[in-house]
Amino acid sequence: MISSLLERKIEKRPDKVRLQGRILFLTEDPELIKRQLAGEDLPWDTKNPSNNPKLRDDISTDEITPAHYCFYFDQTLGEIPYAGLKTGGVLPIGRGDVKRGGFVCSVSGKRRGKGSSREQSPYAEMSAGIKLVIAENIERIYKQNCQNLGVLTSTNFSLVDKIRAGEEIALSEFTFGEDEITRQVIEYGGLFPFNVARMQKKVFLPPIKTAGEGARTTRPMTLAEKIFARHMLNENGEMGVAAVKPGDTGFARADLRFSHEYVTPMAAIFFEHYVGKDAKVNDPSTILFFRDHLTFLDEVISEEKKKLGLLDLATQLKLKQEDFAQRQGIKLHGELKDRKGSEGICHSIVLESYALPGQLNIGSDSHTPHVGAVGCVAFGIGTTDVFNSWITKDVRVRVPESVKIVIRGKKHPNVTAKDFILKILSLDYVRSGKALAKVMEYAGEAIEELSVDERATMTNMAAEIGGFTGIVAPDEKVIEFLIERRGMDRKKAEALIDGLYSDEGVQYAQVIELDAAEITPMVATPGDPGNGKYIRDLNTPVPVEIAYGGTCTAGKNEDMDMYAGVLANALRQGKRIADSVKFYIQFGSQETRDYCIRKGYIDIFKNAGAHVIEPSCGACINAGPGVSTRPDQIVISAQNRNFPGRSGPGQMYLASPLTVAASAVAGYIVEYEPSEERQPVGAR
Repeated sequence: MISSLLERKIEKRPDKVRLQGRILFLTEDPELIKRQLAGEDLPWDTKNPSNNPKLRDDISTDEITPAHYCFYFDQTLGEIPYAGLKTGGVLPIGRGDVKRGGFVCSVSGKRRGKGSSREQSPYAEMSAGIKLVIAENIERIYKQNCQNLGVLTSTNFSLVDKIRAGEEIALSEFTFGEDEITRQVIEYGGLFPFNVARMQKKVFLPPIKTAGEGARTTRPMTLAEKIFARHMLNENGEMGVAAVKPGDTGFARADLRFSHEYVTPMAAIFFEHYVGKDAKVNDPSTILFFRDHLTFLDEVISEEKKKLGLLDLATQLKLKQEDFAQRQGIKLHGELKDRKGSEGICHSIVLESYALPGQLNIGSDSHTPHVGAVGCVAFGIGTTDVFNSWITKDVRVRVPESVKIVIRGKKHPNVTAKDFILKILSLDYVRSGKALAKVMEYAGEAIEELSVDERATMTNMAAEIGGFTGIVAPDEKVIEFLIERRGMDRKKAEALIDGLYSDEGVQYAQVIELDAAEITPMVATPGDPGNGKYIRDLNTPVPVEIAYGGTCTAGKNEDMDMYAGVLANALRQGKRIADSVKFYIQFGSQETRDYCIRKGYIDIFKNAGAHVIEPSCGACINAGPGVSTRPDQIVISAQNRNFPGRSGPGQMYLASPLTVAASAVAGYIVEYEPSEERQPVGAR
């Protein structure tokens, strides 16, 4: 494999580019979008932005490429960019519209590409002819996926005039302000050609000299920086440097690399095409595959989508992953043999069985930070990063800044980690995009009191913040977790967490302090996880038809404790799930299912009227029981995202497991009140 790449001819892009084509402005007004698709070029005043129509903010990758279209893993994706983009309550962009329109540039507002790490989104744009994305700010994974594929990105709106004038644009316009490695990735037209040039020693890898020459002491470092320092490659290609600081760039050696059936097949095709069908991956023992997203798809996919062949395509994803795993000798956590379902969701299994304090883990999913709950740095990557990591065993990294989020005091009994994270997501600092691509380090007495399962909810939803990752300093709770869940020797567990804390005097980009006593149960209202509201501030009661408890965020052991506690309390009072509500409870893993059997929870769930589902991602990605089927249907879910259309056409409220279960019993959104003598508190 290496010898063939060493002989590959690799050239840089020209140092000037001319983008010949039209510009698509993704506005809030759907009629303006339709007019552009019909052939009209929208006037745009780059000197007086206030004269322009409002651009859509918060365009998620779910809207660029809805989940069911991600079953395609070839240039067919070029027919469907923005197929899920909702503006003015409608979907103005149809299949093939962008490609037919001759667009070369796509323009939008704040937080472009938020949400899932799916590289199908920029790949769909690229395949439709889009060569440049312009937005006010751009989410980290989406931007990196664009760079890896060779799609240019910018926050400079003056480029609109240059494109329309047919002028050449210096490539330096797109590399300005980028680190040395990212600059070269852009110059070579993508990550794979850059990596080949790297193997051929044609590129410049800046040495990390943060510690200084002959320094006896290093700068104070955050927990994440310490882990990065242990994993960054030095000038000799060996793992470990004395110290790092935000902005340092290089390649970090991964302890674990994983992907699931949404990404593995596309990565495998890239690998076979660019490297060779008979080529072998680097160290398959540290690679994991998961069949966890689509095992229940056949139960909810529409007849229309079946006629389009999408169910058959989804089956091909599974088969391609199985074949590649078998040929490469890679461990696949797959479907169950004796019943429907999977071994578990990738994040659940990685936390239960693999991740260790101090590790650096990468995965093909934006919720990879889940395992930061045990004190490791874990982050999501795209398809191109995945297949390149199979070659090099490392990943491109620019050391991020850290934000410290301190939650002091003692939480209320009916408040959970989910309420904490919904509160954080509602803060202006997060909603404005200031937390993008930063490490979220959670601390304070209220965080220290949380179990590892609950901490995982906090680190998991660093993805919704748009953060690089989330992490909690490992402590006695992590030691107990490793002893109880892994059977690890105490001395080994204690040794693993040694030194894993942030130093005194360390510099943070921001410190956010919250008082746990001031946080009461919350929901995120439909449309975005950042739409956080206290339940008691809802103006009117909100009746629900569907309640869903599951996913990587809320399918863990302690989440099951919460569902069971609420439902057992209801049964003691002679109550069951409301007749108007269907409540689905889905395990995150077989280990969690076994835990529920041991605790007697499944009888409680069924006696209360809940529908129990085997492990899978399911409804969260519109691929299992619990999805909505009508736009007016109201859903309350313990999952992590409620972007438009992500889990069906309905109106989804996000909430904690306690709130979801209590609302399923009440029939409308309520706070759970633990006392048997008092009723749940509704909207007032």
